[in-house]
Amino acid sequence: MTQRRPPLTHRLKKPAYHSALGPGLVTGAADDDPSGIATYSQAGAAYGFALLWPVVLAWPFLTAFQFTCAEIARVTGKGLAANLSTHLPRSAVWAVVLMLLGANIFNIAADIAAMGEAARLVTGLPRLPLMVGFAALSLGLQIFVPYHRYVGILKWLTLSLFAYVLVVLAVGVDWRAALAGLWPSLPAGSATTVVAILGTTISPYLFFWQSAQELEEMQLEHARPLLQRPRAAPHELSRLVKDSAGGFLVTMIISLCIIAATAATLHGSGTTTIATAADAAAALRPIAGDFAFALFAIGIIGTGLLAVPVLAGSAAYALSEVMGWRAGLELKPREAGGFYGVIFLAVSAALGLDLIGIDPIKALFWSAVVNGLVAVPVMLAIMALASRSDVMGKFRARGAQGWLGWGAVLLMALSAAGMFLL
Repeated sequence: MTQRRPPLTHRLKKPAYHSALGPGLVTGAADDDPSGIATYSQAGAAYGFALLWPVVLAWPFLTAFQFTCAEIARVTGKGLAANLSTHLPRSAVWAVVLMLLGANIFNIAADIAAMGEAARLVTGLPRLPLMVGFAALSLGLQIFVPYHRYVGILKWLTLSLFAYVLVVLAVGVDWRAALAGLWPSLPAGSATTVVAILGTTISPYLFFWQSAQELEEMQLEHARPLLQRPRAAPHELSRLVKDSAGGFLVTMIISLCIIAATAATLHGSGTTTIATAADAAAALRPIAGDFAFALFAIGIIGTGLLAVPVLAGSAAYALSEVMGWRAGLELKPREAGGFYGVIFLAVSAALGLDLIGIDPIKALFWSAVVNGLVAVPVMLAIMALASRSDVMGKFRARGAQGWLGWGAVLLMALSAAGMFLL
C-alpha cells in the first residue's frame, strides 16, 4: 500500500496519539456489530446464561490470531491479500477476496437495516430515510476524512459499546447464575446457537482490517517493516500483543453483557425468540423500561457506525492489494480511485439490498454462509504464512502463538462444519 507523505505537523503528533490505542481496539469493537448483537441477544433470550462460555472460549484464540494478522503486516510491510498473492495461486486469492466482498455486502445490509430500525424505535422517524442517512454518513466520513482524523472518530465510537455495560447494571443480573454460565454446557437445541456465536466472533473481515490498519499506522510513522528494522521488534510486538488482547477483551466483555442483559430480562420473562438486534431493543422496553431500551438501541447505532466502515474498508484493502491499486484512508479520493470505489460499491450495494426489501435475517444468513466458506481456508493460509521462515524470518509463529493460532483455525473449522451440518 503506497501512500503520500503526511504533513510534518501530524508526524510530530503521531507517536503520542498512537501510544495508547491501536488498530486492535477498533477491530475488536467492530466485532460486536449489530449482526453480532443479534446473535448474542438470541443466545441470551433463548438459553439464559447457559451460553456465556463460548464467548470466553473464543477470546484467547481470536486474540492470538488477530495478533498474527497484525504481525504479518508489521514484519513484512504488506497486507494479508498481498502476502497471500505472493504464495498462493492468483485464482485462489481472487476467490477469497470476492467471497469476502460478497459476505461483507450482506453483513453491511443487515447492519444498516438494524441501525435504521433502532433509530426508528428511538426517534419515531421513518426507517428508510434513516438507513440512507447512516449509509451516506459512513461513506462521507470514509471518503472525505483522512485516516489520521478518521481513526480518532472510530475510537470514540468504541465507547458506544459500553452502553451494554450500563444496560446490565440497569436491569440487574443474577451473578451466581451468570458465573454458572461460564462453565461449558449444551442445553437442548443450543448447538446451532453455539456455532453462531463462534462464527460471529471469528470473522474474516477482522483479519484483513487489522492488518491494513497496521500498514496505515506504519505509513504515518514512516516505519520500516520489522524484517528491515529488527531492533524495533520488542517494542512493536509487545504493543501488538497488548493492542490485540485489549481490543478483543473489550469485545468479550461487551458480548457477555449483551447475553447477560437479554438473559436477565427477555429469557426471564419468557421472551425466548429474537430475530434482530432491534427486536431485542424493542422487547426490552416493556420489561426493563425506557432507559435500558434507549441504551440498547443507541448501542446498535454506535456499533453499526463503527462496523460498516470496517466491513467496507476490509474488502477495499483486500481487493486493492490484489489489483495493485494505491490504497489507504489517508489518501484523497483522486489518489486512490479504485480503493474508494470498492468502499462506495460495498455500502451502496448493501443499501440497495435494504431498499428493495431484502430480509435482514436472510442477509445475515448468506453472510454467515459465505464467511463459513471463506474463513477456514483463509485462516489456514494465514497461519501457514506466519509459520514460514522465508516470509516472517525469525518472527515466525511458534510456541503459544502457534498453538493458539492453529487452535483458532480448528475452532473455526468445527464451527463452519457445524453450521453446514446443523
